[in-house]
Amino acid sequence: QVQLVESGGGLVQTGGSLRLSCAASGRTFMRYVMGWFRQVPGKEREFVAVMRWNAGSTYYADSVKGRFTISGDNAKNMVYLQMNSLKPEDTAVYYCAADDEYYSSLYRYTNYREMEYWGKGTLVTVSS
Repeated sequence: QVQLVESGGGLVQTGGSLRLSCAASGRTFMRYVMGWFRQVPGKEREFVAVMRWNAGSTYYADSVKGRFTISGDNAKNMVYLQMNSLKPEDTAVYYCAADDEYYSSLYRYTNYREMEYWGKGTLVTVSS
């Protein structure tokens, strides 16, 4: 059974940085796609970033491109989201997600409904 556990959320001022971590267990994740999504109350879950673990290829939402970086540590089964130059509009619960179905285009995974496994989320609050 796949388990994803996020950590690293918290309160940060505008312009600050945070690094979120996702500990993955239960499977060998080399062929998986791993992603980060976020959600604020009353809104649909929003795509942030995704990576193909065995290829290192990545794809980002336009709103975070150049500020956020997704990466993984295969040996530790960890996925990270480095968030720099944070803005108040980045405030949300951030979720780690994984899926093992192959699509040639990472863009397919920007739809949260394509991701099968989810963590419980970690709250990021950016104060103005």
